[in-house]
Parts: sequence; structure tokens; C-alpha cells
Amino acid sequence: MQPLVSAQNIFVEFNQQNVLENVSFSIEMGKIITLLGPNGAGKSTLVKLVLGLLQPSRGSIIRKANLTIGYVPQKLKLDPTLPLTVKRFIKLNSHIVDDEIVNILHQVNGEKLINKTMHQLSGGEMQRVLLAQALIKKPELLILDEPTQGVDINGQVSLYNLIANAKHRFNCAVLMVSHDLHLVMAKTDEVICLNKHICCVGAPSQISSDPEFIALFGQNTANQLAVYKHHHIHQPASKHRYQGRIQLPKFGKTDHV
Repeated sequence: MQPLVSAQNIFVEFNQQNVLENVSFSIEMGKIITLLGPNGAGKSTLVKLVLGLLQPSRGSIIRKANLTIGYVPQKLKLDPTLPLTVKRFIKLNSHIVDDEIVNILHQVNGEKLINKTMHQLSGGEMQRVLLAQALIKKPELLILDEPTQGVDINGQVSLYNLIANAKHRFNCAVLMVSHDLHLVMAKTDEVICLNKHICCVGAPSQISSDPEFIALFGQNTANQLAVYKHHHIHQPASKHRYQGRIQLPKFGKTDHV
């Protein structure tokens, strides 16, 4: 099966400094992949490459023809003087009718939010609305950039379940960006550990014992990650080409999804 996205030996340079170095990966339908890395690791740059908002300085990136992507950004800036309702927000840049809005909000347990203004939403409610908008086009690839910011533990679990359900409903791939671990790992098929280059790739249980992961995140973090048991069969962790899977991130404040 043709990958949705395939990148070969990607380099990205800003101001004569490499932001990404010799990165190769592919994203396949129906997989969940978590992209981990510290601040400045190049995660946002990699997302921009996948979205087509940025071209590599060297290397190549190929997307499936007419690839449909749903994107949930890390932050959303709205004019505080604009009384934008959830219903109107979801209609932006689409021709969706009211019944479809109710249905898509129902899929993320957010139908009661339809007449609220965007500024009335809690952090968890906002993430549900952003996820609903991303799902309107029935994406083949769903990309989420730190989707659980401002959401407490219970809300994170709920949000991850919604994302996993969306993956099954649309048979899409999911690329989740995070600098944190924990809950996300319970559903991740594969982890890509990035620090300008791909340090290691594999299932969470494999990544936790990888020397490069331990060097980057520390032994305590590796020990915490090791408690997550994955019930799928995976290939051994690899420091070379990433082939295939995707998943979600975590955070933690005081809102429920």
C-alpha cells in the first residue's frame, strides 16, 4: 500500500543552521504515531513539512495524490471582540450544513457546545471543537500538535479515546506531536523520537530501553514509559527509516474534555 506521506533524507536549514538533519520516515493509513522530542527538536518544522507549508532544503517529501489532512493546532488565536459561535467556527472554510455540524460535534461529545461562543469554551471543550473541525473533511491523515494542553488527566484520557475512535471511523492515520509521554503511550502504535535527527523509532516499550532515548529524556522518564504495555506486535526499535505508525500527546491543568 502506498504511504500517505514519505520523506527521504530531509534537511531543513534556517540561517545556516540545520533544524532537521537527514530525516526519513513514512506514514501509512490506519496507524497512530507519536512524535516526541524536547523543545527545539524540530517537531513543528516536521509537521509543517507534512502539511506542505514548508519545503525541505534538501531531500524529498512525497504525499499521496489529493491527500486530505485534518489539523488540530497547538494554539488558536481569536479576536476577543469577535462573538464567534462554535457553529459559525465549524462552518468557516467549509460548506457544511447544520445537521452535519450537529453530527460532527456528536462524534466528539460536543453537541451541547454548538451555540456557545469560542471564548466561553474551557480548554477541553476547545480541543473537542478543534477536533470536530479537523474531522469535517473525513481526513486520511489527522495531525494533532500538543492537543491536550490545558486539559487534566481525565480529560486527556477522554480526548485520546475520541482520537482513537476517529481513527477507526475514518480509517485514517494519526500523527500526534508531544514533548511529554504517559497516557498517550497506551494507544500509540509507534514512537518517533526526534532531536533534529531521528534518534530512535519503535513501540513505547522498546523506546524506553533505547540508549538514545535515555540520554535525551533521562532514566526516570524511561522507567515511567516502560510501564506502558502495548498489546500489538511491532518490529524492533530502529534508528533508521521510520515506517508506519502514529499517535497522541499529553498535558495537564484543570479542564475536562
